[in-house]
Amino acid sequence: MVAIIDDDPGVLRGLKRVLDASHFATKVYDCGEAFLDNNSGPQVSCIVLDIHLGGISGIETRRRLKAMGSKIPVIFMTAHDSMAIRREAMDAGCAAYLQKPFSGQVLVDAIRNAMSVA
Repeated sequence: MVAIIDDDPGVLRGLKRVLDASHFATKVYDCGEAFLDNNSGPQVSCIVLDIHLGGISGIETRRRLKAMGSKIPVIFMTAHDSMAIRREAMDAGCAAYLQKPFSGQVLVDAIRNAMSVA
């Protein structure tokens, strides 16, 4: 299953539609806290995570997952790219870093790559 975490309902719907059409099982979350409190543990094989969320950031969500021992690959996405944010995302550990907007195929390819390496 691919977990999608974004605080924009339109983005969640769009990404879910793209991934469902590509035959991925998906579950959506509107914040990092919701995922951390309710995640499906070993059933999640990849996380698509927005960096800028209401509540804790995507980067902080990733750090907390890492502290819990999670090895689930994370694909960060952001509409507000900068070298500092990119570096912070890479330091937190990510399988891919995507700048919004991106094509559905770019996302699908990133997920397949992340899952094949994990």
